Amino acid sequence: MSSIPQLYISISPNLTALAMIADALAGRRRGLPELWRRAIASRVGPIGHEAVRPLAAPGYSIAPDSLVPSSPISGDVSVQAQVSALHDIPPDALVKDLEQTFGPGRPPAHWRSAAERPTRWLRGYASALADVWNTTEPLWKRARPLLDREVERVGVTTVRGGPELLLGAISDRIVYDGHGLRISDVESATFDLGDRKIVLVPTLAGKDSLIVCLDDPEAVWIAYPVPGAESLWRKPVAPAVDELSALVGPVRADLLCALDQPMTMSMLATDMKIAPSGLTYHCDRLRAGRLITRERRGREVWIARTHRADELLELFRR
Repeated sequence: MSSIPQLYISISPNLTALAMIADALAGRRRGLPELWRRAIASRVGPIGHEAVRPLAAPGYSIAPDSLVPSSPISGDVSVQAQVSALHDIPPDALVKDLEQTFGPGRPPAHWRSAAERPTRWLRGYASALADVWNTTEPLWKRARPLLDREVERVGVTTVRGGPELLLGAISDRIVYDGHGLRISDVESATFDLGDRKIVLVPTLAGKDSLIVCLDDPEAVWIAYPVPGAESLWRKPVAPAVDELSALVGPVRADLLCALDQPMTMSMLATDMKIAPSGLTYHCDRLRAGRLITRERRGREVWIARTHRADELLELFRR
């Protein structure tokens, strides 16, 4: 019988970016709101979209370790560090990683393009990771209180000796019964943890998201949605709205607060319940103040908040 595992926690935002890549780009839908799926997909270039396609193959849940070259087991890992690590991986190392994951010979069909052109895949995946994080980082900053609360919750649970209850509450696809860790997925199995510790990695992801790594001999890590994350998907209440409204006007204050992720003009009009002509007028004024950017992509015009606007909102949140 396995001993009760020790629980640790890592605040590694790169796993949030990976979860969003899988849901929004690769089509492994795990509950990410459609508004966020569209916003993320629109920010990633063609080479990034191409690189993440292997994650969408039906019937497979196993992927090479190169997806997460900097493991959260050794401590918190930033997205910037993860992108740098991807750029540093030699192409031959990716090929060997694929052989280790899927066995000798040709990898499954969905990974063959990566095996045949490893440099392109690594560059494309690093690009997708960076693009996704540029869209997601404002949400991550707003989630800090939830993450702090989760650190406290895991700490209390560890001290009180109830890891099996916490693991069961993370996902209905995880069961720890003292004999091992049961994970229900495409390839369901029970894993003997032995003396390995478990590193929990709370993420901002769809409610059904779950990413598990079991290959390390010293620890396993489990990335799961942080409790309470659903509150972040809704339109946030405007911070110090009276003061912000006095500065830019109530409609424009609400518009800036709605742009926590890029949106099309039609999406904004629906969200704000404002006529397109009126929305265009207010967007013109915000653009003149360097608070938003507009970018045409095909038939749609995408609106995004600028760094200047983020700083303005942060000022009124204090």
